Amino acid sequence: MTDATQTPVIQRVRHELKRRALTVAAVEPLGPGFVSITFTGDDLADFNSASFDDHVKLMFDESAETPVRRDYTPRRFDREQRTLTLEFALHGHGAASEWARTAQVGQHLTIGGPRGSFVVPLALDWHLLVGDTTALPAISRRLEELPAGARAFVVVMADGADRRDLPTQAEAEVVWVDSADALAATLQAWTPPAGTGVAWGGGEAQAMVRVRQVLNEKGVPRELTRVSAYWKRGVADHHETLE
Repeated sequence: MTDATQTPVIQRVRHELKRRALTVAAVEPLGPGFVSITFTGDDLADFNSASFDDHVKLMFDESAETPVRRDYTPRRFDREQRTLTLEFALHGHGAASEWARTAQVGQHLTIGGPRGSFVVPLALDWHLLVGDTTALPAISRRLEELPAGARAFVVVMADGADRRDLPTQAEAEVVWVDSADALAATLQAWTPPAGTGVAWGGGEAQAMVRVRQVLNEKGVPRELTRVSAYWKRGVADHHETLE
């Protein structure tokens, strides 16, 4: 693998942290387990999302003594139209899922961020994307961004109802699995291709710990990986980068 220590492949960019008041412009179901919600608002005029790995903080019940806040991936952003699209998983009964189930055009929501971006070049020899259903918005966005000729290997843990087409111009091999064990086993059977690539993972904390361990065992350099725990069983609000 190419040595990436002299010239960093991945650039970390900081953004001005700002709250933005948005309005729901459209609600579109994505099968039984997800809904796509598009927001609009003049506050998006200076919004910036430089990476598929970005997240914004959604703020619910701001009038409450302890407001509820959750992290979500910007799925799609149009600066000219000043629209931002997010995808919500409808599993469980968390504050964000409950809000998304009943969201209607005209409702208001405040967001903050992104605080920064983890910018991965498109012109790499390969891209590894691993995650569960909570990572589908980020994985879908990245695959749409990759150009023709790019090589991608994708492993997603998801129930049958949550599996979907993942459009891309890249030469992508997509493997769907139904358990954390199968996800780890699929990754263990993967051989890093020649050249310089980036390994990315996002999902449940324990599953991502195993992903991190496998990548370590395979010798993928730390500076070419990013693995994040998007959620953790029994914890209401959890987001952690696994070093």
